[in-house]
Amino acid sequence: MNFLKNIFGKKEQAIKSYGDFWDWFLKHEKEFFKVVQKGDTIHKDFFELLSPKLDEIHDGIYYLTGMLDDQTAELILTPDGAIKNIYVIEEFINAAPKIEGWTFTALKPASDIKDVSINYEGFKFNAKNLKFYPNLHKNYPDEIDLTIVYDDFTADKKAAAANGVYIFLDNYLGELHAVTLIDNMKVVGNEGISEELIPIEKLKDYLIWREKEFVEKYEGIRHNTENDGYANFEGKRNEGGIVLALINTTILEWDKKASHPWIFIISIPFKIVDESGLPDRETYKLLDEIEDEISAELKDLEGYLNIGRETADGKREIFFACKEFRKPPKILDTIIKKYSQTPEISYDIYKDKYWQSFRHYEQN
Repeated sequence: MNFLKNIFGKKEQAIKSYGDFWDWFLKHEKEFFKVVQKGDTIHKDFFELLSPKLDEIHDGIYYLTGMLDDQTAELILTPDGAIKNIYVIEEFINAAPKIEGWTFTALKPASDIKDVSINYEGFKFNAKNLKFYPNLHKNYPDEIDLTIVYDDFTADKKAAAANGVYIFLDNYLGELHAVTLIDNMKVVGNEGISEELIPIEKLKDYLIWREKEFVEKYEGIRHNTENDGYANFEGKRNEGGIVLALINTTILEWDKKASHPWIFIISIPFKIVDESGLPDRETYKLLDEIEDEISAELKDLEGYLNIGRETADGKREIFFACKEFRKPPKILDTIIKKYSQTPEISYDIYKDKYWQSFRHYEQN
């Protein structure tokens, strides 16, 4: 195709913003439409051009495409289950211009269950062979813990069965609900099951009901950490390295933990200068500076509770419990760019409604 020669034949301007990307897309959208409409060279003539441009915006942006109808192509951007990248996908799509013949979608959308049939590694997943039941826990009443019962489950291929169920739920529930509403899930066969099984088509209503109850229960709950008590912890690794931690022990005794269900952990590596595994004075100062910047953006009364930090083995970890999952990754991506000359900062965000991640710090 001649347009491919035009794209590869000259050096294009670097993509530094959402606007830059969509300006680039607009220049080529008519050719891309023809490629998607034809359908037989999508990977070579569309995805291979799209992928490096998306990588310039942010790591971990994946994509799907196809024709919605004879006149409309759809481009779906997805984080492929990575919660920390959801905000990027949503912002990216919100910045998209209106282009005749195209529709742009953030995250894989929900589908009518009648239209969802997944073939994966020799297994088929559909509404007829999937059921579920909830596991209720007295000590963790807000936890959404599900067992999915798959008629064709085999123990020797349990990983494939589980992956197939995840793909099915992505398509049935929509990606956002699939990755954010379910706390724990396991996939089993129907042998030995004594619980009452619920048709999988009722799962969406069950999750919406549970989420509505959860939101109403904890809506508006905030915690001011100003007068909280903190404790220093010091330990030693078997190999001799020192572990130092400063933890908000007051908040660990709070009975409303589930109101801040998202655990956000920032990891900042540093060069080890001696056998203690701790930083030197200059590095300590830099670590504190970065931590202060993060804390200034993630305030307790806005729904971001600083649980504390741990320093050991050439790494400082900073812990937050959060009301939501979009702002923390966005703040960290900005800070990572600012400190791009320092050792690579990384982070993770995941749901842990009862803060079991910090159980080893709780004082008995």
